[in-house]
Amino acid sequence: MSELLSDRQQQELHISILDYLYSAGLIKTYEQLRQEAPGFTDFQADPDTKSSGLLVKKWMSVIRMQKKIMELETKLAQALEEVSHVGHLSAGGTKHANKDWLPTGHPKHALSGHRDKVNAVSFHPTYSVFASAGADAAVKIWDWDSGELERTLKGHTKSVTDCDFDSAGKYLATSSYDLFIKLWNVHDDYKNFATLRGHEHSISSVRFLPGDNRIASSSRDQSVRVWDVQTTHCIKVLQLHQDWIRSALPSCDGRLILTCSDDHTTRITDLESAATKAEMRGHDNVVEVAVFVPSISIPAVRDLVAIPASAQTSKIDSMGVTFVATGSRDKTVRIWDGLRGQCLWTFFSKVGHDNWVRALVFHPSGKYLLSAADDGTIRIWDLKTGRCMKKVEAHSPFVQCLAWGRVKVEGQGDADGTVNVVATGGTDKLVKIWHP
Repeated sequence: MSELLSDRQQQELHISILDYLYSAGLIKTYEQLRQEAPGFTDFQADPDTKSSGLLVKKWMSVIRMQKKIMELETKLAQALEEVSHVGHLSAGGTKHANKDWLPTGHPKHALSGHRDKVNAVSFHPTYSVFASAGADAAVKIWDWDSGELERTLKGHTKSVTDCDFDSAGKYLATSSYDLFIKLWNVHDDYKNFATLRGHEHSISSVRFLPGDNRIASSSRDQSVRVWDVQTTHCIKVLQLHQDWIRSALPSCDGRLILTCSDDHTTRITDLESAATKAEMRGHDNVVEVAVFVPSISIPAVRDLVAIPASAQTSKIDSMGVTFVATGSRDKTVRIWDGLRGQCLWTFFSKVGHDNWVRALVFHPSGKYLLSAADDGTIRIWDLKTGRCMKKVEAHSPFVQCLAWGRVKVEGQGDADGTVNVVATGGTDKLVKIWHP
C-alpha cells in the first residue's frame, strides 16, 4: 500500500502514527516503529506540534464522512421514491398528472413560530397559504410554497383547537378552550369581525357547512352547536353524546353531521330533525377523529371489505357517500358501514400505529388513506389491500394534526395546475409541509 503514497505522505503518516502511539502510552510499539521507519531514529514526539493528534482527527473525519454518505444515500433513495410518484415527462414533453404523489420522509419546510403544540392546520382553497392553530393561543398564517410566516392572529386567550376556511376562502373560523369561536375576514387583513359565544366548556372543533352560511362546532359540554355566520346567532343545539365531543364534521350535502366522542362512539345525525341515523360502537377508547369516506374512495373500500361492485349499498347522503372512517386512542383505524353502523375493517396496531390515532385524510386519487398518530408518524394505507405501504416519521414525539390541500398554481402540478400539499402539526411546536 506504501506505493500509493508519495514520500511526503508516507512521512506524515509515520509521524501521525508515532504521535498517536506516544500519546496513548504505547511506548514499546512507539520505540519499535521509530527504529524500523526510515529516517525516524531520532524522532521525538511533541504534543505542541501541528501533527499532534492528527491521526485521531483524520479518523473522526472519516466517521463523519461515512455517516454523511449514509444520510445522502437515504435521501437519494427517498427522492427516487418521490420522483416515482410525482409523475414523469412523456415523449412529447407533457407532464403527467401527479395525482398519485405521496409524502416522503423529508418535508419541504419545517416551520417554527408557535410556542406550544400545533393543534390544527387548514389550507386556503385558492391561495398558497394555510392556517395553523396552536396551544399558545395563536393562529398563524403561512405561505406553504415559500415557508414564510405572513401574520399571527391574536384574539383567543387559551389553546386554539381548530381552524377552517370557508369554500370561497373569504372567512377563517377558529375555536378555542376559551369557549369562543372567532371569525376572521381574509380579504380585510384577517380582521376579527365576530366572536360566537354559547358553549359552556372547551370547544374542540369548528367547520363551515356547505354553502358557507352556517358553522358547526363541538365541545366538551357534550353538545354540537350550529351558528348563522351573518347574524352570529346560535340557531341549533344538539346533545348527541354522553361525553366530550371531539369533532363534528358535516356531510357533503350538509344534511348530516358526523361526530365522535370520549364515550367511544361515533354517530351520524340528521341536522334538521336531530334524529340519529347511525351509531358506531367498537372502539375501546376515545374516538379522536371521524371522517366520511369520499365518493372517489368508495370503489377501493368496496374491494377492501369484499363488497362486489354490483351489490347495492345505501347512500348516507345525496352525494353518494356510503362509508365512515374513524381513528381512536385504542391505536386502530376502522372503516364502517355508515348506514348500519357495522365495523367492516380494522387496521390493527401490530401493523399500524403504536399510539393514539389523531387524524385521518383520504388521498385525492381515492387509493390511499393517511393517518397520523402520537407515535410521531404518518401511515399510508392502500385502501384496496388494507396494508400499510409507507411510514413517514413526521414529528417528535406526537403528531397532532394532518391536512391535505389541493391548490391550483399556474405552471405547476397536474395538467390543470393543481398541486398536492400536505401539512402536519406536532407537539414539537413545528408545522411541516410536504409537496412535490
